[in-house]
Amino acid sequence: MTDQTLSMPSPRAVDPDSPTHTRRGEAKPFDAILFSSFGGPDGQDDVIPFLRNVTRGRGIPDERLEEVAGHYRALGGRSPITAQNEALIAALEQELARRGIDLPVYFGNRNWAPYNADAVRALHRDGHRHALGLVTSAYSSYSSCRQYREDFGMVLEETGLAGEVSIDKVRVYFNHPGFLEPVVDGVAGALRSLSVEGHDVDRIAVLFSTHSVPNSMAEASGPEETRVAGSGGWYVEQHLAACRWVMEQLHDDMPELPEWQLVYQSRSGAPHIPWLEPDVNDVIEQIAADGSADAVIVVPIGFVTDHVEVVWDLDTEAKETADEKGLAFRRVATSGEDPRFVAALADLVQERLDAQFPRRVVTDFGGTPDVCGANCCVGRMCRPTTSGVDSEQDVERARAEALAAGEPS
Repeated sequence: MTDQTLSMPSPRAVDPDSPTHTRRGEAKPFDAILFSSFGGPDGQDDVIPFLRNVTRGRGIPDERLEEVAGHYRALGGRSPITAQNEALIAALEQELARRGIDLPVYFGNRNWAPYNADAVRALHRDGHRHALGLVTSAYSSYSSCRQYREDFGMVLEETGLAGEVSIDKVRVYFNHPGFLEPVVDGVAGALRSLSVEGHDVDRIAVLFSTHSVPNSMAEASGPEETRVAGSGGWYVEQHLAACRWVMEQLHDDMPELPEWQLVYQSRSGAPHIPWLEPDVNDVIEQIAADGSADAVIVVPIGFVTDHVEVVWDLDTEAKETADEKGLAFRRVATSGEDPRFVAALADLVQERLDAQFPRRVVTDFGGTPDVCGANCCVGRMCRPTTSGVDSEQDVERARAEALAAGEPS
């Protein structure tokens, strides 16, 4: 297997003290939190309409959507993500109250009810004007960061509240210890469990899994000035930094550590477009073929909660692959409602309320900016954005392009 061990250097050197990494947002009198997530269907009748929302603008016929719909239908048509987010919000509200932070939390989604637009209308109706966006994606890329900023920008345009309501966004938080420490405990627990069953450490493979994205999206992740061809951009670099940190924390209790690798899952899109590889199932099959391990630990390092892409792609498909190949299988839980992660989310809010609040940052990647740089994680077309140094220009360019195309502004 192609391993990425603890001795592997970062794909390229980064300066953790550079302005690109340390740009801080101005402390503001935020009066509400917009908790924004991907969304998921609530029942069988919602599955195809939800998937149409996810793939809007791509012209994908319902027949192809049914292939993915089967994952949701096998789980009763209801994604666990909504209930998990509601529980996470409740825990966050308690933590904020414990800290004396009196901010209401409004819940909105990108692709299903409650929608971001509904949440923004509600917070405006309740008299709030300065919202802080808190999203359920920890890394830098178009789909995991910039698209949320675009969602916020487009919602303000669509609701007619641009200029009346502002929406900032917290920094990406893959490097907050509260996100990673539960993962460390999960990997340690899986290693102990396999050891009890008689598996030697050198016969265990740790596979850190995250959502695959097109290579072009990965390369464009991060500020424009940081891009280096072939590096995988900030998306890949941040994941590798998180994986290294997790494994390093195990050293104190486990002097001998297993090999590990960053793998990808949930690929979609046209087959001729290159996406990040290797796929988690391909790696499991290769491990079995070359006999390098007899057990695998799959760690959903790229995800915050145990939603469908974790429950189906890992607990079902990856486990089936391991079972078929005779490999023992463990899947580590996501950070979810772990109190350390809830506290981390509260930290992210407090960072933006108080410029003096200490930032908790780990990994060799360094810090990350509050306000995204020019053309950060740029997509295929210009859309209005918020929380970027060039967001005002993004809004004006998007309006001009819409007018030129004969679309309503």
